[in-house]
Amino acid sequence: MSDTAIRAERLCKTYRIGQRREIQNTLRDQLTESIKSAFRRSKKTSTVDDSFWALKDVSFEIPHGQNVGIIGLNGAGKSTLLKVLSRITEPTKGYARIEGRVGSLLEVGTGFHWELTGRENVYLYGSILGMAKHEIARKFDAIVDFSGVEKFLDTPVKRYSSGMYVRLAFAVAAHLEPEILMIDEVLSVGDLPFQQKCMQFAKNLQQGNATILFVSHNMFSIKTMCKRVIFIKNGQIKFDGPTDDGIRVYEKECRLDNLTWIDSDPEDWPIHLTDIALHDEEGRTKNIFDYGERMRIKLKFHGRREIKRPNIIVAFIRSDGVACCNFSSALDDVDVPAICEDGGLELLTPPLKLVSEMYTIHVLVREEGFQQAVCAQVGMTFHVRHSTLDTHFGVFHEPAQWVWNPGEEAHSPDIDARSNTGSFVE
Repeated sequence: MSDTAIRAERLCKTYRIGQRREIQNTLRDQLTESIKSAFRRSKKTSTVDDSFWALKDVSFEIPHGQNVGIIGLNGAGKSTLLKVLSRITEPTKGYARIEGRVGSLLEVGTGFHWELTGRENVYLYGSILGMAKHEIARKFDAIVDFSGVEKFLDTPVKRYSSGMYVRLAFAVAAHLEPEILMIDEVLSVGDLPFQQKCMQFAKNLQQGNATILFVSHNMFSIKTMCKRVIFIKNGQIKFDGPTDDGIRVYEKECRLDNLTWIDSDPEDWPIHLTDIALHDEEGRTKNIFDYGERMRIKLKFHGRREIKRPNIIVAFIRSDGVACCNFSSALDDVDVPAICEDGGLELLTPPLKLVSEMYTIHVLVREEGFQQAVCAQVGMTFHVRHSTLDTHFGVFHEPAQWVWNPGEEAHSPDIDARSNTGSFVE
């Protein structure tokens, strides 16, 4: 066996989006096309298929025993890369060579059959991963114990929660004893004790010289698990090297990017965000904030034509894509003057009560009120830090006021609704 566990050479993967417009030969075809055209945007009248390149000329080598984090924004090509390496999908061009027994956990329930029970799916999924029937039988009790779903083992998995899916699927993959393990963000679905168990399992694999590819938006997990990262943007490798350097490149490269969902050409936008800076309340530059800190956000815009009474929206998007909160100048009754040239805006947030995670700032400008969007850009990323509060506690945490009434209903009219001190009321 060579020293290289995974070698990718000029991997490319393209997908077709849209359909070729065919000639209508029948009345039914003509009626169907006329109905479709009523809902089709007028600008999308091309007669050729559009192609989307999820991967473009991706090349790298990973030696045995190395943990590598795969990072990038949503839609960058991270999951596609793991699917190609796992042979779930074929590359359009290029090739990958893998030496070693591969275990992969790419999507919740991948390899499971909806109608079969958990017990039956252990054998099915184990077989898909390459385990012999006698090997699965020998490890069956250990798999069930690891998963923690013994009570529901003879229940069809269509009745499982997403967390139960993940626990059982990971338990099977874990007991494959893989030499190469590929994980795609799904562990965030499991509960905290199980997530810790999986992390410890991955560390044990690493000590046994296993190779791990780990896709995650959580930079804290990436720093903990990996000494090397591969940063992918628009299907291409933008960085391959030490983790700390890669995360800095990732955060810099994503800064001021255009958000793709807005239905207009960025070149036609009348306003562009040209700079964003994050500070604490006293004005010190930083991008890691402790829970409860206030953040000062400074924005700079370039105006190409006048927009009267624009609504400036600043949104915080968690690393898993959850929109956590946003601030709107219109909702806050801030009268922003017309933007027709270069200018700036400063926002001081309330105390950040978001749970510990990485967040991306999205900046959106709409015409007066909540009318047409005229600018939508990625600002930059920041982290909220707390030793206990993570995504298992939800999106945010505010202390409540508690009342202890032995033998009575837990309700008291004496609670001051304005108080946010987490204490008991006597």
